[in-house]
Amino acid sequence: LHEPMFHFLANLSIVDIGLTSSTVPKMLMNVQTQRHTISYAGCLTQMYFFLMFGDLDSFFLAVMAYDRYVAICRPLHYTTVMSPQVCSLLLILCWVLTNSVAMTHTLLITRLSFCVIGEVAHFFCDITPVLKLSCSDTHINDLMVFALGGTVLIVPFICIVISYIHIVSAILRVRTPGGAGKAFSTCSSHLCVVCVFYGTLFTAYLCPPSVASEEKDIAAAAVYTVVIPMLNPIIYRMKT
Repeated sequence: LHEPMFHFLANLSIVDIGLTSSTVPKMLMNVQTQRHTISYAGCLTQMYFFLMFGDLDSFFLAVMAYDRYVAICRPLHYTTVMSPQVCSLLLILCWVLTNSVAMTHTLLITRLSFCVIGEVAHFFCDITPVLKLSCSDTHINDLMVFALGGTVLIVPFICIVISYIHIVSAILRVRTPGGAGKAFSTCSSHLCVVCVFYGTLFTAYLCPPSVASEEKDIAAAAVYTVVIPMLNPIIYRMKT
């Protein structure tokens, strides 16, 4: 339990709890009371925590992919490369970066004017549906959503892809009987979670409007805010 992967899993569990808690309780209360309302401050708070925990999920999956890369491709240097100091630094860096991104989006929303009480076309205050309600110029917000949002999605994904390219090439070079299967089994759980997480995330945020309707966006959001946090402990428990 003192290995780096379990430290990352503990943080991933905290993030999954936070991601679900930022959206689901309010949604369940709306269903129970049939009052589909949220205050302006409540909407901004929900948006901030959703963005922070959602981005953290992406960054932690990238860090865990790097951990698997070091374990498989550089096993003799693993304890040196993934020392407790390095692991702590990676975790702190992830928390600081995602907090900065979420705070930037939230503060940019506060400068906008909302002329009328509108209906957010979602089951929580996601940034894109909220921007559609503004009667101010949202050019800067849209630009930051594209720049920061693309960065926090694409950069970790590229790191994961590069890590697995090296992992697969290392596994293919294994000549011992059963060695390749044993090496791949150490990262099978992580790869499964990555495929489900990024599959739904790209469907919700990177598909053109003509391809992904609002209903599909909401369904994809429900998967990565409710289903994936529920599946993660099941997937990792089975492997562990």
